[in-house]
Amino acid sequence: MRATHYITLAIAIALIALLYWGGNTVPPLKKPTAEMQRPSSGGMVAQGPNTMKPTSFDSIVSASRRQLPKTAADSVLTIENELTAMRDSTRMAVVFIRLAGIWQRNNKLPVAAYYKGMAAKLENSEKNLTFAGQFYVELMESASDPALMKWEAIEGAACLERSLKINPDNEETKLALATCYIEGTGEPMRGVQILLAITREKPDDIPANMLLGKMSIQSGQIDKAFGRFETILKKEPQNTEAMYFLAQAYEAKGDKQKAIELLEQCKRIVNKPEFSRDIDQHISSLK
Repeated sequence: MRATHYITLAIAIALIALLYWGGNTVPPLKKPTAEMQRPSSGGMVAQGPNTMKPTSFDSIVSASRRQLPKTAADSVLTIENELTAMRDSTRMAVVFIRLAGIWQRNNKLPVAAYYKGMAAKLENSEKNLTFAGQFYVELMESASDPALMKWEAIEGAACLERSLKINPDNEETKLALATCYIEGTGEPMRGVQILLAITREKPDDIPANMLLGKMSIQSGQIDKAFGRFETILKKEPQNTEAMYFLAQAYEAKGDKQKAIELLEQCKRIVNKPEFSRDIDQHISSLK
C-alpha cells in the first residue's frame, strides 16, 4: 500500500446517514487490523454533535510545565520573558519556533503544536500553516482525552483553513481539514462536504473515495460503498485497503463468498504472517 495521507476512520455516524444519505444504519463492521491501516490512520469519528467543551491551552500548558525538568523550565521562562518584552510581532515567529522546540524535545507535543501554529500564523506561510495543522491532526488522532482531542481539532482546523485561503487547491490540506471536522470538532458534515467537493472535481480521487466509502459502509449505504471502492480499484487494482473494505461491503450484503475471495486476494498481496492470521480467522467466521 502507498504511504500516502489516507485517513483511516472507524465510523459509525448515524448523523451523517440521516443528514446526507438517509436510510437505516447497520451495526459497525469489523475494523481492519493494524496492517491494513495507512500510516496516518486515526481515531474514532465524532458520534453525532460534539457538545463537549474543548480543554483550554492554559490548562494544557500549566500541566505540562509542572512536568518539565528544571533546565527546560528555566529555558521556557527565559523565552517567555523575551516574548513579553517584544514589541515587533514580525520577530516573534522565530521565537515561537524556539519555544516550540523546547516543548517538543521534552515530549510535550500539544504545547509544541500550539507554538508552531502561532509561528505559522504570524508568517502566514501556506507550507508552515499546513505543517502545523497536520501536526495537530496527528496528535488529535492519538489523543485519549476527548476534550484535548477537540482542542487539537479546533486549533488544527484554524491553521488548515488559513492555509487554504492562500492555496484553495491543496488537496492534502483539504483532507486534513476534513479529518479535523469529522473526527474532532463535532462537525462531520463539514468534512463530508469537503470530500464531496473533491470527488465532484475528480471523481476517481482515491483518498476522498476511500473516506466516503468507509462512511457509506458504516451508515448502511452499502450500494454507495461498492461504487466508491470499485472506483479506487479501477485506478489501483492492487489497493489492499479498498479491497479489504469492499469485502466488508459484500459481507454486509450477505455475499460471503465474494467477501472471502477479496480477503484471500488481499492476503496474498499483503503477504505478512500476522495479517494473514487475522484474515484467516475472519474468513473462518464467515464459513
